[in-house]
Formats: sequence, structure tokens, C-alpha cells
Amino acid sequence: MAISTTNPATGQVLKTYDPMSDEQIDGAIERADLAFRQLQGTTIAQRGEWLTAAADLLDAERDETARMMTTEMGKTYAAAKAEVTKCATACRFYAENAEKMLADEPADAGAVKAKRAFVRYQPIGPVLAVMPWNFPLWQVMRFAAPALMAGNTGLLKHASNVPQTALYLEDLFRRAGFPEGTFSTLLVGSEAVEKVLSDPRVRAATLTGSEGAGRSIAQIAGRELKKTVLELGGSDPFVVMPSADLDRAAEVATTARCQNNGQSCIAAKRFIVHTDVFDAFAEKFAANMSALRVGDPMDEQTDVGPLASERGRDDIHAQVQDAVDKGGTVLCGGEKPAGEGWYYPPTVVTDLRPEMRMWSEEVFGPVAGLYRASSYEEAIEIANGTSFGLGSNAWTTDPAEQERFATDLDAGNVFINGMTTSYPELPFGGVKNSGYGRELSATGMREFCNTKTVWMGEGAPSGGAGAHAE
Repeated sequence: MAISTTNPATGQVLKTYDPMSDEQIDGAIERADLAFRQLQGTTIAQRGEWLTAAADLLDAERDETARMMTTEMGKTYAAAKAEVTKCATACRFYAENAEKMLADEPADAGAVKAKRAFVRYQPIGPVLAVMPWNFPLWQVMRFAAPALMAGNTGLLKHASNVPQTALYLEDLFRRAGFPEGTFSTLLVGSEAVEKVLSDPRVRAATLTGSEGAGRSIAQIAGRELKKTVLELGGSDPFVVMPSADLDRAAEVATTARCQNNGQSCIAAKRFIVHTDVFDAFAEKFAANMSALRVGDPMDEQTDVGPLASERGRDDIHAQVQDAVDKGGTVLCGGEKPAGEGWYYPPTVVTDLRPEMRMWSEEVFGPVAGLYRASSYEEAIEIANGTSFGLGSNAWTTDPAEQERFATDLDAGNVFINGMTTSYPELPFGGVKNSGYGRELSATGMREFCNTKTVWMGEGAPSGGAGAHAE
């Protein structure tokens, strides 16, 4: 894929960039390594000031930055503005909470025959981040904010269709005050990833992307004995039981399926509805999906903009057609519109069967699959019957069912009577082929820290361990 900005609403190529040379890549890695050494002489408080400055810049530049993202990948302008604000919130969260997250944790010294024993969290060095286009600012920030606060440095290989957003992020952290080289954007194709990750100065990698990309990164990192965190997408279930508030469930289901034009790893994709309320829910859901306004993403009245690429639209249409050809029923949508731009209507398909692609594949667009379940047990069987395990939703007012769903859904995230989303305060990640490791919260910050055990014998100072000086 060329490194360029192509407006999905028109198909027009707006900007093209030359890939970096081997010498430029090496220079960026060297600067990241030097900046890491420099950061070791800074305090958490100092890094917090820089991250707060980044948040202030994001707030001040929200509208302009949002327009850039909409032009690059087609999300609605309203959604893009919300994404910028969310990134600013995450920066402030880590600036305010990193000190307690990274504080030394005292252990039972007597149990290990020590005068003093504790765990210390320390940064490990430059981290390569391979990131996707669908949330071009947030996907990066949920790695960068905790990693930089911990004292690591970042090398970003962003998706090739969002180069302006990638360059903006590098400039953002530089203007916020972080030392030169703390965060660098590598304008390179995927073929350069192995070279970067194999460099001994790069200590770890994080990737959000496809299952295939995750396997590739994991293979390289395994050979090099380097830590990875992988978030590889999902085919999230949205289970509706008889006691659910059907109006509210159908309303949230519509947003959950079509957020970000349906291009979200944690968008609900498989709607598993108990047979007692299936027809009522299907009617409400299809009506809501049909009512969404598809059009110019810069129009504040638009609900669903274009898909990010023509190939992406072709892929989801092929999945819908495969279902129809094998007996699936389209309740709304399902037709590829004529005209410029890579638009696709909100679509609901039912009568799904295991031989259909939609049954087992992730559908990365505004297309929902409706599944009928005759019992709680069958709903769980369908929900867990994929290779993915990222997010999940369950709708029930029965307290016993709520507790069962929390335990039985095989996913990294379970949301009961609410839409799956990510918060800086909560760990985020998946199981099975949705990846491993966690982003966000203290857990995400510590993924790229050395969890160091410290044991001190006679002659060590007494007293508990606090936040260590840096």
C-alpha cells in the first residue's frame, strides 16, 4: 500500500509520501535509544507536565485534527472530535495517576527472610508500535500515554493510509516538551517492520491489527526474545435475553454495530437473540439501522460515513453476498451504492448458518448478523463459538444471568446492559485469536516495564517502599 492520504468520501489522492530510507530508519532508532537514556534522568512529575501539555494541545487543536482524520479514513467529523477529546482525557489520566501506578510495592519481607523486599517497575526502552487506521489517534495514544509516562520511548509504524495523523502525533509530543526522539513516526511499509523489531536497541513491540499481522510480529519477536502486546480484533457477540429492555438494547445495538462506520474491533458484530424476543428485537433493530443517515462524514447530521478503502467495502459486500447465496435473509441494506466514495448501507442479515463466511469471520463494516438462540446455554455456545475473544455484550435484567454471563463469556471484556468501549481506568485486550496482553489502566502501563524484584538483607534501611526517585 502506498503511503498516502486518499479521501474515502471521494476516492481522491490528496498527499503522497516517500518511504524512509534505511539510514533514516536507523537514525530514528538511534534517537529513540538516546532519548530513552535521557528520560531516565527525568521524574514522573516532569513527564506528567509534558503529557498534560500534549493534552492541552489536543484540546486546542481538536477541530483541525478531527478534520484531518475524517479526510484520511472517513470517520464522521463528530466521531473524530470525540476521539481527539478521548485522547486528551487519557493523557491527563496517566499524568495524574502514573506515580501511584509505578510506586514500589512492598512484599512480606519476613516471609522471604529479608530486611526489606519490594517490587519496582522500571521502563525497558524503545518500543515499536504497529497501529491501524480505524482509530488513528486513539489506538496510538492508548499505548503512547502510559508508555511515555513510564519512561519508555516510542517508534510508530502507522497504517499507510493515515500518514498525516502519524506525523501529527510525532509533532504533538515534540511540541509538548518531550526530548527529541522520545516519539518518532516511521513512514515505512510493512516490509520494514522486521528490520526495526530485530534491531537490538528496540526492546518490545505492540500491535493492533489483523490476526495475520499479529502472527508475523509474534514470530519475529519470538525469535528475538522480545515482549509483545497484541490486539487482533474480534467478532464480538451481543446477547439479548427475554428480560432485556428491548428498546434500549436495539438502540445500543445500532450504535454498537455502526460506530466508526462499523470499523471497530470491539463493535458488536454477532447479535444473538433468545427466540422468545427474537422477532420483536429484529424488527426494532432493522428499523433503527435503516433510519441511520449515510453520507458526507463532514456533515454533522451524518451517522455513517464511507468505509476507509474500496477494498474494505468490496470485502464486506462479498461476505453479505456469500450469506445471501447460501440462504441468508437481508432485513435491510445489503446493496452497494453507486457514485463516488466507498459507502455501504447499514445492513442486517439473518438465517445465518456455519457454512457462511459471516458465521466465523469478522465483518469490518456496518453489517450485523442476527442469530437465534433457544436457551442461555445455546446463546453462550454461539457467543463463544469463534476463534476470537475480544469484547462481548449481554442484555438481561436477571441478576443470576448477569453473573453467569460475566463468568461464561470467553472474552477479554464483558459489558452487561451497556456498549463495549475502552476506558483509561480499565484494562483492555483479548483472548484466543484476539491476542494477548493488555492496554490501558495500571496493567497496560506495566506491560512495558521491568517488574523488578528487590530483596535486601541485613544493613538495608527499614520501612515500607514508596514511589522511587527517578
